[in-house]
Amino acid sequence: MDVGLITDSLGHRPLEDVLDLARDLGLASVEIATGNWSEAPHVDLTELVTSEAARQTLAGLVADRGLRISALNANGNQLHPTDGERQLGVLRDTIVVAGRLGVPTVVCMSGLPAGAPGDTMPNWVTSSWPPENLAIERYQWDDVAIPAWRKLAAFARDHGVRLAIEACFDQLVFNVSTLLRLVDAAGPDVVGANLDPSHLMAMGADIPSVVRALGAHIFHVHAKDTRLDPVVVSRDGLPTSHPMERAHLRSWNYVTLGLGHPGGERFWADFVYALRAVGYDGPLNIEHEDVLMNSAEGVTRAARLLRRVVPTDAPDWRPADV
Repeated sequence: MDVGLITDSLGHRPLEDVLDLARDLGLASVEIATGNWSEAPHVDLTELVTSEAARQTLAGLVADRGLRISALNANGNQLHPTDGERQLGVLRDTIVVAGRLGVPTVVCMSGLPAGAPGDTMPNWVTSSWPPENLAIERYQWDDVAIPAWRKLAAFARDHGVRLAIEACFDQLVFNVSTLLRLVDAAGPDVVGANLDPSHLMAMGADIPSVVRALGAHIFHVHAKDTRLDPVVVSRDGLPTSHPMERAHLRSWNYVTLGLGHPGGERFWADFVYALRAVGYDGPLNIEHEDVLMNSAEGVTRAARLLRRVVPTDAPDWRPADV
């Protein structure tokens, strides 16, 4: 297990500066966003698809600093009723580039379809009542998501790439149960979880229980924290629609590692031990989305915390055979 960085955490800086910081912090890898919900400030996806020279330039920039690319990220809504085809194109191109670069994982969301044929906006169902919600769910899963994901999984398999789905609110996959449903339908050999605990914290999940439930289906991990505001939560509950910039009005906010979950550093130590216990030995990629913290400072603080708690060498102690 090692610590990496999502380069979008410092999206306002040139890629070379971001890679220099990752190297200086002793990180092992980077995850690079290619489009859809990211502005993709560090790469040109079209150029990476069409140009071997562009791919080698990117690989060289990373390798020259002793880093590797652990994943590409194409988070978006490829099941969107009106813009899905364009976003699916970004995701498919990202898979192609990952395969050509030897990057093992593409991180993505499940997507969220419309509620019925002809609708133009996605529809997130979180309750079985009123009764029409069940009809919406059946349409979204059976008619749209499962057929689309089986095709996408086959495409990724052909390119030697795994797809790590990030469970998140306002997506068809938003918790453990929905994630496992899609994994089972699309194929656990190529579809698994990108575990970002911050989203699940914001919905009240117990993260050690999440880790145990997902187990070997965890393909990739983001290191991001969430802070609940007890005053707002006691009044409004966990759901919130206030903009991220109005942090004081929100029931929860993404924050720098160690400043969110009440366990602080101890929580993250328990988190990495839980991951190791289920066999996870991949990257923990820092994702900075704290609107109240300077991004370089937030990334630096997160890296120092994780380097204190993440075991890097393989375990070798065994009980004596007596």
